[in-house]
Amino acid sequence: MGLTIAQKIIKAHLVSGEMEVGKDVGLRIDQTLTQDATGTMAYIEYEAMGIPRVKTEKSVAYIDHNTLQTGFENADDHRFIQSVCKKHGIYFSRPGNGICHQVHLERFGKPGKTLIGSDSHTPTGGGIGMLAIGAGGLDVAVAMGGGAYYITMPKMVRVNLTGKLSPWVSAKDIILAVLRVMSVKGGVGKIVEYGGEGVKTLTVPERATITNMGAELGATTSVFPSDEITREFLRAQGREEDYTELSADADAVYDEVIEIDLDELVPLAACPHSPDNIKTIKELEGKTVDQVCIGSCTNSSYLDMMRVAHILKGKKVADNVSLAIAPGSKQVFNMLALNGALADMIAAGARILESACGPCIGMGQSPNSKGVSLRTFNRNFEGRSGTADGQIYLVSPETAAVSALTGVFTDPRCLGEAAQIELPEKFLINDNMVIAPAPVEEMDSVEILRGPNIKEYPKTSPLTESIEASCSLKVGDNITTDHIMPAGAKILPLRSNIPKISEHCFTVCDTEFPTRAKMLGKSIIVGGENYGQGSSREHAALAPLFLGVKAVLVKSFARIHKSNLINAGILPLTFRNPSDYDKIKLGDMLELPDVKDEIATGTTVTVINRTTNQTIKADCDLSDRTRAIILAGGLLDYTKENS
Repeated sequence: MGLTIAQKIIKAHLVSGEMEVGKDVGLRIDQTLTQDATGTMAYIEYEAMGIPRVKTEKSVAYIDHNTLQTGFENADDHRFIQSVCKKHGIYFSRPGNGICHQVHLERFGKPGKTLIGSDSHTPTGGGIGMLAIGAGGLDVAVAMGGGAYYITMPKMVRVNLTGKLSPWVSAKDIILAVLRVMSVKGGVGKIVEYGGEGVKTLTVPERATITNMGAELGATTSVFPSDEITREFLRAQGREEDYTELSADADAVYDEVIEIDLDELVPLAACPHSPDNIKTIKELEGKTVDQVCIGSCTNSSYLDMMRVAHILKGKKVADNVSLAIAPGSKQVFNMLALNGALADMIAAGARILESACGPCIGMGQSPNSKGVSLRTFNRNFEGRSGTADGQIYLVSPETAAVSALTGVFTDPRCLGEAAQIELPEKFLINDNMVIAPAPVEEMDSVEILRGPNIKEYPKTSPLTESIEASCSLKVGDNITTDHIMPAGAKILPLRSNIPKISEHCFTVCDTEFPTRAKMLGKSIIVGGENYGQGSSREHAALAPLFLGVKAVLVKSFARIHKSNLINAGILPLTFRNPSDYDKIKLGDMLELPDVKDEIATGTTVTVINRTTNQTIKADCDLSDRTRAIILAGGLLDYTKENS
């Protein structure tokens, strides 16, 4: 039986376990990336491990999230990260060099390699044929120290692409079509692999758009073949020596196959407030638009920007629309400036932003109250834009640009014949914004620079024999990490300060939660399906840890958040009978009388609602390794015990 692309990469990097679906496998990691919203904590964790120099082939720290500096906090974090990089062997991508996933694709990604990043959109690297996975910062720290990265061996999904996209239909419409089929939880426990003749019609940046938004499926990752299209991209980046051909075997077996006929696709939009709430642009046509934002790690490539510039050239943004554009990297920005495309955007009335995440994480450019904002981003969760009642739609750059001109939702196919914009034969290559680490002989003399906003990792302790705690919060289905630990310009600067950021934990759902949880001392959170979907931010586990949360009992978990809870030593419990969710109310006293023995022996966890005298059975799906982590009190404690 043949192997899929993902199975081939996993097999080549397997250090423990067997490639059997549902079993834990440990992988050797070739590359890591961090960004500044998660990186400060990741490097605090790395320092706690006491390993002098990273052991990966390439580790890169990017400054791209917290670039709005309204106080000292972000600047201090950036200075801290740069000093850690210099001392410990990590490359440092300075603010202004671009968004981590865009830059990594351009300058560092290699087909056939493994990459984990402390950002959920790390699967962007799958567009170049990497096994690229989003993870919590502590997992990344362990990988930098030479440790394996563990995942549950996923199922394999094949998305078979046939035909060719029609003019003005884009790669963004492909992934929105996949989301329409699979939903935001349909990819949990799966790797999505793209194949078929239609793959050959897509450039690497277009493939990366698709793998980037694969994170919204809940998938472990997404991956494309590495073929002649990949070789051409790497050649244009001056990196042809990094090319490796990689494809699935003809007799590879998939657990699921999805057919997408590119000829039949039309421009689509994800409507508020979920990436899988899909409608055609025709269905929305004529609806007034207040704001348009073009950029993010999903759609900020040279190709995307050139198509937008072509649409805007010689025209003017509608009077009722604010248009903001952020090129994804310094490379893209510089090329647009040199070829005149940037001037076309500016002349049309676009507001040009720096090469950073910006509005995608609520870092500026929040829309007006109840404002309709068309964005080429990957997420439209409620409140993520920074405006609580903002109406956020996810669309292609083509749809965004033409709608900015008309002031209403507009199908870009109205523009007639599409411009034929090709990738350049050679990109402008200038890596002067990437700082190399200090040589080994100089590393001991490097001083780590810490600001007052940088606090220690929260205290952890081994699992106790029993737990008795109140239900401090009860929430419903599809709770995102933005619900648990909001982003935005006010809160993101606190990412290195868990005590302070914990004051905002779950305030989107319940403004009293932080105060209540702290007063209780220890508590349990109850939730519904797909709990923790979205970002890889481990702060969504660390803030509850600081507030005394001992267990989270839900109907089902999103992959990365469950891993982060385990790493933090918080019990991830699922209702054996989902209807038991209705047996717990806010404030009920819950007891787990034999929890340590039940976890140690792998049996069902007993939860007694002392308020109602009802007994509930819960599962705690753990491998031998993650069971040991929970018993130890978290991954840091486990790593120290086993180093």
